[in-house]
Order: sequence, then C-alpha cells, then structure tokens
Amino acid sequence: MMILLSWLPKVTIEMDPWPRISIVIPSFNQGRFIEATLRSLFDQGYPNLEVLLIDGGSTDNTIEIVQRYADRLAYWVSEPDEGQTHALIKGFDRATGEIGGWLCSDDLHEPWTLREVAQFFASHPQAQVVYGDSSWIDIDGRPIRPKREHAFNRFIWTYDYNFIPQPSTFWRMSLYRQVGGLDEAFDLAMDADLWIRFADVTCLYHVRRYWSRMRFYPQQKNQARRAESNAEDRLMRRRYIGDEPLYSLRAKKVLAKGMRIAWKLATGCYWWGRDNPFAGRRDEASACP
Repeated sequence: MMILLSWLPKVTIEMDPWPRISIVIPSFNQGRFIEATLRSLFDQGYPNLEVLLIDGGSTDNTIEIVQRYADRLAYWVSEPDEGQTHALIKGFDRATGEIGGWLCSDDLHEPWTLREVAQFFASHPQAQVVYGDSSWIDIDGRPIRPKREHAFNRFIWTYDYNFIPQPSTFWRMSLYRQVGGLDEAFDLAMDADLWIRFADVTCLYHVRRYWSRMRFYPQQKNQARRAESNAEDRLMRRRYIGDEPLYSLRAKKVLAKGMRIAWKLATGCYWWGRDNPFAGRRDEASACP
C-alpha cells in the first residue's frame, strides 16, 4: 500500500533556524568534475550547510581546486584511504548535522535540493529517510535522460530492482547511527545495503522531485567495475533471501519484475519528460503506511 502526501509548499518557507545538513564528498582524482560538484552545493545558498570532503590522496589537480574552497568546507583531508566506503565513514564520523547525505565528486545537486529536503523533514517529523528522482548526464554534463522512480517496495527491491538514486537520498543522522552506518564490506553496493537496513526500521519516503544529476560515463566507478558491482549486489541480497529454493526464487523474480514494470507504467515513470502529465503531481510524496 502507498500513501500519497502533499507536502511541497507553493512558496519557499523560511525556517529559523534551518536544520544543519551534512554532505560528505568522497573524492579521488576527480579534478575534472570536483569544482562543479562543490559549486552545485555552495551555490544553493543553504544557510546551514556542512560539507566534508574526504580525498584519497589525489595526484591530479583536485587538491588545487579544493584549496580554493577551503574556507567554505567544514573539514577536508587528502590522504590514502581504503576506498570510497572508508572515506564516507570517515566523513560521517565527523558530521554534526541533523540531516545527512553524500554527493560523489562527479555528481551534482539541483539548485533547490537542500531547501526542499529541509522543508520535507520539517513538515514530516515522522520521516527519517527521503529520496527524490535524478537526471542522468554524460561526462560533459549534457542531459542523457531524467530517471523517474517509483516508491520503495521491499519485495521488488529483494527480487528485482528498485533503484534509489544515491545523491537524491537524505536521512536523519540519528537513524544512520542507529543502523550502524555504512558497511565497509561493500565498496560499490554500500548505498543499497544502507537503504535496506534503513528499511528494516523505518519507511523510505519518495518525493517526485528531481534533486540531483548523476554522471554516467565509461570511467565512472560503477560502470568501469560493473562485474564487481553486480557481485556485491548479489552478495548483499543473499543476506535477505537466504537459501530459498530455486523454483521459488525464479517465480518471485518474474513476479517482482512484472510488478515493477506495471507500477512504473501506471505512474508515468517511463515518460522521460520532466513535465510528464501522467507522472503524478510535483507535490506528491509516497511512503509505506
């Protein structure tokens, strides 16, 4: 069952104080993109933003660019680490915000993202996690297509595919600490692992708003390491499926895929235009009951 909630204000509501939002940026040799990523955060003008940049010892021009923004960063460091998840854990260990999220060093936020996230949590005090939609862009920032998603469904997630765009996902930091944070056993599927552990204890809200732009190109980590990413994903799902008989597993996979396609067709997710009239109102949010 899905509940639709009208939440998006017709005008921007000024809050005093605005909740602190902590954004962690993991980085390694992303000099081509890092300035655009930082600008997408700072140019929003959000009044209570904490940005923590954890660089893995870049050897390109990343540090030269980061130093130009040092006075606007709550914390930054460049030193060898054990991978992206390790860098994120280091950042969140230092975060002091009420709301958290991370932004990879080649992705972007939309100009309205942080204010809308703060307004959502303010108007939904029971909510602990929310995610929006994302647009896909290429290596040069040119649009590929907007990616509309449907609300979270655990059955579809377990047996098929329920995409939750990582840079469009935000949570209360109290929940992050409650579930134990990120699992360093995963270097590529750590976001999906975190989402399902969130879902173990709370509802995942979905807002039909574009909150990020995700960059897709051959050198992007999940693309370049696709086989490893798929292996991590299978390992993670086995935790929740267990030793289910093969006939049952296959039947549930077929059912889950059918549910996903039908749900996305019914809610207009396959219409790529941002103003698709069949995709639901811009001020709707969905959540479990």
